[in-house]
Amino acid sequence: GAQSLGIQIAIWSIIRTTQFNRKGPLMWTLMEEHLESIGIGAGILGTGGGGNPYVGQLRARQAIRENGAVEVLSPAEVPADARVICIGAIGAPTVGVEKIRDYQSYYALRALERFLGTTATALITNEIGGSSSVEVVVPASIAKLPIVDADGMGRAFPEIQMKTFFTYGIPCTPMALADEKGNTAIISQAVNARWVERLARSLTVQMGSVACYAVAPMSAHQVRETAVPHTLSLARDLGQAVQRARNLHENITEAILGVCGGKVLFQGKISDVERRTTEGFSRGKVSIGGTGEYQGHQMTIEFQNENLIALVDERVVCVVPDLICLTDDRGEPMTTERLRYGFRVTVFGFPAPELWTTAEGLAVVGPKAFGYNLDYTPLEL
Repeated sequence: GAQSLGIQIAIWSIIRTTQFNRKGPLMWTLMEEHLESIGIGAGILGTGGGGNPYVGQLRARQAIRENGAVEVLSPAEVPADARVICIGAIGAPTVGVEKIRDYQSYYALRALERFLGTTATALITNEIGGSSSVEVVVPASIAKLPIVDADGMGRAFPEIQMKTFFTYGIPCTPMALADEKGNTAIISQAVNARWVERLARSLTVQMGSVACYAVAPMSAHQVRETAVPHTLSLARDLGQAVQRARNLHENITEAILGVCGGKVLFQGKISDVERRTTEGFSRGKVSIGGTGEYQGHQMTIEFQNENLIALVDERVVCVVPDLICLTDDRGEPMTTERLRYGFRVTVFGFPAPELWTTAEGLAVVGPKAFGYNLDYTPLEL
């Protein structure tokens, strides 16, 4: 029952707290007051996916209120003997809004630790998109573990193999998955990360098209070599810039570009949305009629959970792995499940993290990995 779960959590937290040997100063403390700004920033950086930011905030806020704030470490501050476990969510974003999760990610962490016979000393998020960016807060707060200020994407991607960790040689198994009921499954071994994705996706569909997972521990060296650094604080800073611009009635678009660089790709009103949930993904496209300086032009964006390719009058202007990000006129992120006819949006393009623009990175998340018969061309700034 709930009392038994509470006792288990308390015992597990005591064990972990004694095992984490802090070395060096902590970078910052993630408190409830940071969640809204992180939600805004991660929602923008999530390129349309990663789950609904507001739903993620609600769950993280509850975890912090019940279990306390979470310490955030710079990758450089992670102890050499650390065991860093990646926490993530998998499934269709549309279902994630309808199906509120509880301690799902904590169940996955516990299942993995039981299988391995060891415990984590820190956690890291799989992606810096939408609710996924703060999913890691739930088990971190319960277990009194720090979070590393980094992730495995620098944005959001739809499939498990699409992580810098796995692209650059970090083991992708064992992996534990859990649903909100407490059901768990272990993928103990797989040929490669693509097979992990196939197996995990099948399990996720049976779990109701939304699940959380935990992946085998990484060392501090592996994190520093393969993670996209400082993305959690980037999301926080981006969200705070949007909030500041709102409060001071300043230009929100300029505030976003001031933090992230990049450029405005288009502005207009949504004229059509095609969206369907299939095989655990939200797939479709959105059409946007131009306004202002873009009057008379049409943008089309195709997505698979996340925005993959943007065309203006059938000419490609931005393509994966570069970031295609939509906001409304208040700077609120427009995730793919929020897209509706008549919404006025600004479309931003941001350069991809360098780890994705190598030959190894493009083989995993370049246009051809998503079935587009074109070569990656970096965003023109």
